[in-house]
Amino acid sequence: MVQDVLEGMPESAVLRLHASDGQVVVTWGRSVLYRYDADDTGMRNLAIVALTDAGRRVDEVAAVFGLTATYVSILRGRARTDGSAGLVRRRGRPPKLSERQVRQAQGWSAAGWTQQAIADRLGVARSVISELLARLGPASVADVLPDPDGDAGAVPAVVEPVESVAGSSRIATGTHASRYAGAMLLHAYLDRVGAEAIFAAVTGGPARRYDDLAVLCTATLGFAWGIDTVEGAKHLRRAEAGATLGLTMVPELKTLRTRLAALADGTDPLGLQRAFAAGMLASDPADTPVYFVDDHFVPYAGARPVGKGWNTKRRHAQPGRDDTLLVDARGRAVVFGTGEPTGLSMSLPGVLTQLRTVIGRDAPVLLGFDRGGAFPVTFTACRDAGADWVTYRRGPLTPTTTTPVLSSTLRDGKPIRLLLADETVHINGYGPARQLTLYEHDTPVLQVLTSEVTATGADLVCWLRARWRIENMFKYASAHNGIDALACYDMDITPDPRMVTNPARIAARKQVTAAEAELVAAERALPHLLNSGQTPKQLNAALPGAHARIRHAQTTLEHAQAALKPIPAKLPATDLDPDAKRARPHLARRGLQMVLRLLAFNAEAWLADHLNAYLADPDEYRAITRNLLHQGGQIGYTNTDITVTLDRPDTPRIARALELLTHELNNTPPRLPGDPRPITYHLKPARTSTANPALLPEI
Repeated sequence: MVQDVLEGMPESAVLRLHASDGQVVVTWGRSVLYRYDADDTGMRNLAIVALTDAGRRVDEVAAVFGLTATYVSILRGRARTDGSAGLVRRRGRPPKLSERQVRQAQGWSAAGWTQQAIADRLGVARSVISELLARLGPASVADVLPDPDGDAGAVPAVVEPVESVAGSSRIATGTHASRYAGAMLLHAYLDRVGAEAIFAAVTGGPARRYDDLAVLCTATLGFAWGIDTVEGAKHLRRAEAGATLGLTMVPELKTLRTRLAALADGTDPLGLQRAFAAGMLASDPADTPVYFVDDHFVPYAGARPVGKGWNTKRRHAQPGRDDTLLVDARGRAVVFGTGEPTGLSMSLPGVLTQLRTVIGRDAPVLLGFDRGGAFPVTFTACRDAGADWVTYRRGPLTPTTTTPVLSSTLRDGKPIRLLLADETVHINGYGPARQLTLYEHDTPVLQVLTSEVTATGADLVCWLRARWRIENMFKYASAHNGIDALACYDMDITPDPRMVTNPARIAARKQVTAAEAELVAAERALPHLLNSGQTPKQLNAALPGAHARIRHAQTTLEHAQAALKPIPAKLPATDLDPDAKRARPHLARRGLQMVLRLLAFNAEAWLADHLNAYLADPDEYRAITRNLLHQGGQIGYTNTDITVTLDRPDTPRIARALELLTHELNNTPPRLPGDPRPITYHLKPARTSTANPALLPEI
């Protein structure tokens, strides 16, 4: 029998696993944390999740239990979505029908449906329904509630106790036509990442008709529909848009604007984004530890003294602000920061700290960025955060000291071979780093710097080349999700404490440059004079003047350098102009909307990826998905569930892909935020020909 404190155990607080006589004991120092049978996988998984929730590192727990860190992350995701039931291995084959589908089949049988009709509706063989009804029988008549708003062919609902939904604007029952019915597909993503629980942390005070959840979800779907600003909500069909959110109608513009502003007060947008990122990565872990980070400039065209940054689109300095976004290798937005334009070398540590909060202190990270962040201070910040980095070398190519060799890797099942010179270089202000020089036709064309020393050179170059995914994210989200909208023009006007370039220093530097040029000219004039072919008498007369010119230039340069030295390079702006002002924009309102815009972007990207698994159209799948968010259909609300019947797309291949996608989503029915009723998706049947054969031409 194992005691709670084991004799002879070391005092050091180390997590250990002991197996003996069919029992497994997990200890922390001399304390027993868990005890279970060796073949009890469910208890093992519960212990793993509990340890990680208590703050133990995922890789540490994985090593103790002899598992991979990826599998531990999968277990955490199962616990988040399914609770403890998701951690228990089900023996035998999984059931073909869920408990809810079983009840539906019983109810439809009691209503007079044939076994074949029930099987077609649930997507199973008729024998499955036959065996089910033979074993359980149909539901009693008392357990069947007809849909009062349905027609003769409508599906009857099986009575289940349902919690009441909040907010007086919530739909109880009924069928609603909506031109936005396709947006109901996004709820599959929102449900998986835990949007309802995350939004619960945001509160704007008491409300009458629309609860906080309804307001936040309205804005999120609005941004998914392509609304650049909140003001664009006035163009929505309020009732039809509301049906996609379980609302009789969405809030009008005035209400939406006021409520979002109230919700932004006291909200930590960055913390909210971290919560969504954690939910996303738990439900769908990243494939690789590769992340990309970059600044995105948002211009300001007003008259207030907003700080300037570099507008990469127009290639000149302009007032505005910078958003620093970090995405994973699949281009999904993870975390962001926003503020005055400072450059990636200054903004990167903040978003890197946020990433660590999301994925854990010791999770592996390889951060890719462009030349804008290729400075020793950035490399040091990555090292301090325990993250590896990879970037392009700034400046001209440097000579290599090693012979290039072939390096191979696989990308999308295709072999890639690159000729690379792999060497170690010293970076001033940082230390040693790995340098990869890419050769094409025996000529060096590109140099990459990295701190990663274990991956192959080809892998590192391919990962860095994939940095275009964050550029695509900027382009797409700017065009369709409105991430360039400022959202709020409230600013604090304060004295400008910024350190700006000292004009006196510039003027003194010009004097030094001029003195240096004069000295060079005087020194060059002397040999020209000696080689001019003049007589000795003429040279003797001219040489004192030439030497005097050199001495005067030297003296002038010394005085200019002495005058330059004490002049500071930068001064506070108020020292140059006592009335200098700086406008500091309020960030809360735009920060909250940024979270909702990124949520809309990620939701659409998730939906597009799942659709393209059946569509197989890498060129047009994003545009097709975006159009599907505006696909019309019918949304039916009953006491027990929500049914979405989408209009069938005219293109057969899109219709087929969408039908397969709905089957996939129906396997784990999502729920509307704030509504406990499960959602099922269907497509309207294909049209059948109604032409009169007598009117058809003879062939």
